[in-house]
Amino acid sequence: MKIILISFTMKKIVLLLSIACFSLIEVYSQVEYKVITSVESIVPNGLGRSRLLSSNEQRDYNEFTSERSSDKKEDERNKSKRGDIRVKDFEETKLLNFYNLGGIRFQNIVANDAVISSKLTAMAEDGWELMFVTSAVESDAGTNDGQGIFVTRYIFKRNK
Repeated sequence: MKIILISFTMKKIVLLLSIACFSLIEVYSQVEYKVITSVESIVPNGLGRSRLLSSNEQRDYNEFTSERSSDKKEDERNKSKRGDIRVKDFEETKLLNFYNLGGIRFQNIVANDAVISSKLTAMAEDGWELMFVTSAVESDAGTNDGQGIFVTRYIFKRNK
């Protein structure tokens, strides 16, 4: 009789441990992502604006998405308005421009690095893990260009 009770108790323990493990797996499988964007001006003479941007609002992409296919003659268009997509609650950190009247300003670049590093460190302290970094430069570079930006996106994730 004792063997049957021990066996029954062990089964309960194994069952409870299994449920606890699956609950933990479910909790840790919920992930959220956050994108931080730096926009650094490469406009000559320091005339541009440079910022580090982070949204404080959430958006559900499904609200602004429609599906299209070559099979359907009349696909349903997404009728969302730009104002519905626009985010007005965001964090904007001032950065310095790459150029001033004297040309490229290396101190400005290093200052931006320090500010961006501070933000990345704060994000890590809040439990965010840096997953990807992607950069791009937009500049016509034609005659008397005078325009351009250097954009970097930092993509983070953390468990909810």
